Amino acid sequence: MKLTANNTRQAAFSLYRAYLRQIRILPHNYLRQFFFVKSREDVEAVLLTKAGGDLSLRKLKRAQQTLRKLEAANVGDKKAFEKVLELAYGRKGKLKWELMQPLLSDPNAPLPPRIIPQVERSRPPVYSPELTALLTSQPSRTTKPLIPKQLANPPELPARADPNSREAQLLGPFSKRREVNIRWRFFTTQSKRVLPPLQVNVGDETLYGTGSKEAVARIGIRGFGLQGSDALEDVLKIAGTPYRSPVLPRRQRRLLGDHVKASSPSDPSSFDAGKLPARWLRRRYQELLSRIPILTYSPPFSTGTVNTSGNPRKGKYEVSLARSVVVTEAWGSAARLPDADDADLVWLEASNRLDKGREAAEDAMAKARRRLKEERMAQEQAEYQ
Repeated sequence: MKLTANNTRQAAFSLYRAYLRQIRILPHNYLRQFFFVKSREDVEAVLLTKAGGDLSLRKLKRAQQTLRKLEAANVGDKKAFEKVLELAYGRKGKLKWELMQPLLSDPNAPLPPRIIPQVERSRPPVYSPELTALLTSQPSRTTKPLIPKQLANPPELPARADPNSREAQLLGPFSKRREVNIRWRFFTTQSKRVLPPLQVNVGDETLYGTGSKEAVARIGIRGFGLQGSDALEDVLKIAGTPYRSPVLPRRQRRLLGDHVKASSPSDPSSFDAGKLPARWLRRRYQELLSRIPILTYSPPFSTGTVNTSGNPRKGKYEVSLARSVVVTEAWGSAARLPDADDADLVWLEASNRLDKGREAAEDAMAKARRRLKEERMAQEQAEYQ
């Protein structure tokens, strides 16, 4: 059926109503908010385009594809739910480039010199500290990570680009325009192979640091992306831990009461499993975390310390993955072992004391055996004489 002005508007409004019905079923408040905004943008894009044209038809079909993904995700389709999470958390689509955009420049870095003196646009790209950490770390890369020297000299740049090289002396200087193009092409290509983080965390405060805007402003670094929205923290809570939590005894559960439920790491207030199994959802979020690198800024000095040396020091950015990421090791491996609680620490201290007492008893028995052996040898020697 050919789209006209009337049936285009009718199809767009029908699409919007179907969108809203599926959004209400989504299991997480952030997902509902994200796709509510996306549904409005998709419908407005259709309505603001010339009705009945090819562009309007393409936009309508694209929005219908997203709607079908939501419908499949809400009935438990694994691939569809993964696509929904990738869209909502910037692993693909428009949000991915919005998360990456602040990292492609460094407002505090000075402008690099021009490669072609007369051309302003011939300045080489600037790698921000955040982007440098992402490019040189495996968790944030879809391909092999780079080494730091490749950022200054891309592998595609021939040795002839160095005017002091033997190749330049034999073959003549390398084209400056080609050097500019190679450097920018390398920068653009490698930036597209980065999985953007949702925020920057400040280390040395919790397991993954804190991503609040106050902590970032206090330390003097810039925030970006979903900073301060608790989006990453909610994903970590829903994903839980990769190990099986031990079941508390009945008496201990009665003593703790509601505190056990309130402190559960996999039940945030904005999470409602609905018709989908909670364990199935937890696995999907754990798989999502394998594609969300955690960017942590480690300050040069801890709180309360003073730099006594004359050399100024800078903090560094590190990239890691959450512990909630799905791991393939055996159940007895270190990756699946839970953190030690108070009961485990008491048991460990008692075990250490028992080991020390056993070692002391064994040492005393060994000394007694050596003393008896020496006395026997001395007695035999005296009888022989």
